[in-house]
Parts: sequence; C-alpha cells; structure tokens
Amino acid sequence: MTNRSVQTVRHIGVGIDTARYGHRVTFLQPDRQPAAPPLTVIENAQGYQQLSNRLQQLHRKFSNAQLHVHLDAAGQYARNLEQHIRSLDLPIIFSIGEPKRNKDYHRAFSPKKKTDNTESLAMARFGVVEQPQATPEVPHEFFALREIASRMQGLIRDTTRAINRLHNVLARVFPELAALVGTLDTGYVLQLLKKYPTPQRIAAARLRTLQKIPHLKDQLAEKIQDAAKTSVGSLRAEVAEAIVIECADQVEHCQKSKKRLEKLLLQAYRALPPSPHIHVPTIVGIGEITAAVLVSKIISIDRFASPENLVGYFGFFPEENTSGVDRKGNKIPPGSMQMSAKGCDLVRYYLWNAAKSAIQHNAAVRELYARLRAKGTRGDVALGHCCRKLLHQVFGIWSSNTPFDEERARSRHHARNPKGTEPPKDSPGSPAETKTAAGHKRDVLPKRKVVTAATSSVAPSKKPVNEAPDTRRARSVDFAHLRAQIKIEQVLSYLGYWDGLRGSGDERRGRCPLHESHGKGYGKGHRDFAVNVQKNVFHCVHPDCDQGGNVLDLWAAVHGLPLQQAALHLAETFQLQIQPRTEKRSP
Repeated sequence: MTNRSVQTVRHIGVGIDTARYGHRVTFLQPDRQPAAPPLTVIENAQGYQQLSNRLQQLHRKFSNAQLHVHLDAAGQYARNLEQHIRSLDLPIIFSIGEPKRNKDYHRAFSPKKKTDNTESLAMARFGVVEQPQATPEVPHEFFALREIASRMQGLIRDTTRAINRLHNVLARVFPELAALVGTLDTGYVLQLLKKYPTPQRIAAARLRTLQKIPHLKDQLAEKIQDAAKTSVGSLRAEVAEAIVIECADQVEHCQKSKKRLEKLLLQAYRALPPSPHIHVPTIVGIGEITAAVLVSKIISIDRFASPENLVGYFGFFPEENTSGVDRKGNKIPPGSMQMSAKGCDLVRYYLWNAAKSAIQHNAAVRELYARLRAKGTRGDVALGHCCRKLLHQVFGIWSSNTPFDEERARSRHHARNPKGTEPPKDSPGSPAETKTAAGHKRDVLPKRKVVTAATSSVAPSKKPVNEAPDTRRARSVDFAHLRAQIKIEQVLSYLGYWDGLRGSGDERRGRCPLHESHGKGYGKGHRDFAVNVQKNVFHCVHPDCDQGGNVLDLWAAVHGLPLQQAALHLAETFQLQIQPRTEKRSP
C-alpha cells in the first residue's frame, strides 16, 4: 500500500463478535480489505492488552482514520470489553445494537456459514459502510441498576416458564382448575395444590378445610371441589402429586427470589444521581419499583424522539389473534385483538400491574379504560392501551423535568377542550401534556391515530348535559329499545366501578356508585351493591341508599337526571338509538 493511499483512509471498521470466554475482532478498510489480521481477545488482562496494542498500531498506520468499533446487542459478555475500549485515548466511535441490520449484513455476505469470523466480519463491514452514530455511554451509577434489572428480567422469564410448566401438568391432572381460578400463581392456588395436589385429594377433603385456605373464597372452594369430583384428568396417583408439588414449589421459589431482587433494585435506584427521572414515580399508578425498572431500561429520555418511539421500544401495541378458543370454549371471533408479546418482559410485567392500579386512581388512564370497555374492547387489550398511556405520561414528565400534576392537567384540558375537540396548536399544556407528549404536538405524532391521546373530558360524574331541557322533553324515547342496546357491565365499566366488583357468573357485588362519599363508613370490603349481568339490573341494600332498577335507572341516579333526560344523555354518551329504525317502503 502506498503512502498516498494510507493518507486517504478515513474510516476503519472494527467488528467484534462477543462470547463468554473471548471475543473475535475483525478490522476492515473502506474498500472491504483487511486493515489488520483478525484477533481473538481472551477475557483477561493479557487479551485486552493485545486489543489495545492492535488499535494503537492501526492508529499509527492510519493516523487520519476514525475507528468505528461496532458490537451487536452484546449484553453481559461485552460489558467489560466496552469499558476497556471507551477508556482508550484513541479516535474511536463506539456503537452497539441494530441486531436486525447486523443479521441482514451477515446473511447477505455469508448466507451459508455462521462462525465467529463471519459474524465479526459482518459487523466490521457494517461499521465501515454504515458508519453508525456513537452509542451514548451509560453513566457508571446506572451499572448496578441495570445489572439487577437484568437479573430480574431473567427471573421473570423463569417465573413464566415455571407457571407454564404448572399449567402443562395440570392440563393432564386437573384441567378444570385453570378455568375456575384464572391465574395459577396466586397464593391460595399454590397453597391448595401443595396441600391437595390432585383432584382426588381435593374431592376427598372436607369443604371446611378447603375454605380455611387464606384468600380462597367459600363459593370458589365449593366450585373447585365439585369440579374435582368429576375431573377428566388422566394423570393420577403418586406421580401426579409429586410433579404438581414440584411445579408449585418452583413458582413459589421464583416469587421469593423476585422480592429479594426488588429490594436490591430499590437500593440501586435510590442511589442514582438526581436527574429528571426522579419525577417518574409521581405518576399516579407507577410505584417506585416500576419507576426503577423503567429507568433501568430507558436511561435517558433523549434516546427517544417521541412517545410513540418509547411505546414501540417496549412493544405495547395490539395485534390480531383469532386462533383457537377462549377458556369457556367459545371460538374467538375474527378481528379479536391481543397485546403483542414483543418487547421487554420485565417492563411489560411491572407496567401491566401499574396499569391495573392506574385504572382505579389515575383519572386519564381510568377514563381511557372506561371508554374502551364501553366500546366493547376486551379487558386485556384495553389494559394494554392504558400501559401505552402511562408511557406517554412518563415521556411527558421526564422530557419536561416537571412532576406529574393530575389536577392541573385535567383542569387545563377541560378548559381547552370541553367537548372533546382537538386542542388548539398553541395552547399551553401541563407537565403531562406538554408539546412533547403524544396528541399535543402534531409534528411528533405518528402517521396512524394514537388511541391514548384521546380526550380526558368524559368524567361520568361531571359530564354536562348541554342540550336544552325543552328540546330534550320534545324528543320521544323508546325506553325498552334503548335498554336493549346497552349492558349494565358497559355502564359500570364507563363509570370505573366494574373492576371493583367481586364474584363470578351473573352475580357481582361491590361498592355502590350511588353513594355520595365512597367508602365513608363502609370500608374497602363493602358489598351492599349487587348486580345481575344476565337480567341487567342492580340493587343497593344499604338503608341510606336502597336504590335499584335497570341500567337506565342506574344512569339517571348517578347523574341526578329525570328519566327522559337520562335516556337522551345515555344515548348520546354511548351512541345508541332512541327509537327503532323503520324501514322505508319503496313507492
């Protein structure tokens, strides 16, 4: 190579294929010719020194060249190597990630071979051709947090596998149980299985003994025993008992390990230096542990240009799934949606639980959930949209470096948008609704509609009845036709009370939405309010309330309206017909 050609080299690609005990490194010039022989770097001081010497030699040989060091999404095996390379005093652009494009490069140039040499060669080619931007260095204080989060992510996967194994064995031992209890990792289910691991043991036990298991309701215990007496399970005897107990023990072990890691995660999170991430736990529904998990994966909100980028990063978007049948044996109808299984398992686990809390206490999330359920959206899909909403709020408060203020956000939004119209472009927003939040700055919106940007002005107890009374009285309503179009479950979901009801089948009980002060003098376990979803009726037996009736009576009582106005208000809210449609006869 001539001196002139040496001087014209501006970029050197350094591709590294990482492994547990050592790493393969390839060096390429812009013409795809080797800049130096490949090198195997052993994971020790001597191996690191060999890599440093080789990079120093390249810098002396190509003094004007930038060294583009590129790794795949390497994970734990490249952490030490990354720190070593970043510490070198050389013109290095260090990048990590883009595994899909790395695989495409490898498939294009080595379609029939997959070795350490071809992997590192593909990444060196990617570095010198694409010249990716440098990956920001993770602050040292975040290493402990990310390490614990990584352990927790693996544990969440182990827990999922353990639960799936328990499901698998129960499918042959006691298949009816899963349909009765919903989730097998609940404490009372695990205790039941460890004490009575087969349906034969459950059927032979005294009902009172089953009902003494903590948190196992009397009615559910009776249903489980009845199902056990007629179980179709084929795996029986001592083998079945041993396997079920072993699987239940594994689930319990994972749960205990998770609690220990959560304590370590909180310690690492609280030791972080101050930055805008401290506002994440101020969002109603997101606790400190969930905030720690989010921060461990986000690191810096500057990595994401918009809320949709953050949502996509964690994989919270619905996908169609019409395969198979549901737990009741019904065929899943076409167009049924479920949340995507893509994304970070750890974040999905904690954010899902945070959304369950948010639909009770976070006004914007609660109203979004109520609207979706009122439209007929399945519960898990609606909860997934609530996770998206929480991520939008995380983006808003983190990027604006301001604590979440729910009351301020709601008052400003209602003042700007009383009827659910689009807010003006130049209207100021609260910290959770700043110009960087989805739905409030058009140039950062995705091309498709974002359901989480819907207005939060549908609080049922405050929704105004804007139509003039005279006009309302003049309109004729077929009450029976109106009631036939709406279920009491939809109304209670809209009001935010359905998920608080307990029970199974047609009968549900819980707090009464008609009491002026919920919980005052009643306690959390108050169950005076009863609903029959089959008959579409309700009744509150508390002497201070004592109200009952059908779905229209409930709507009228909640909003304090006469029946006629309540019917029109209900029809307007849920887009119902107030009169049956009459077919026009042809002349």
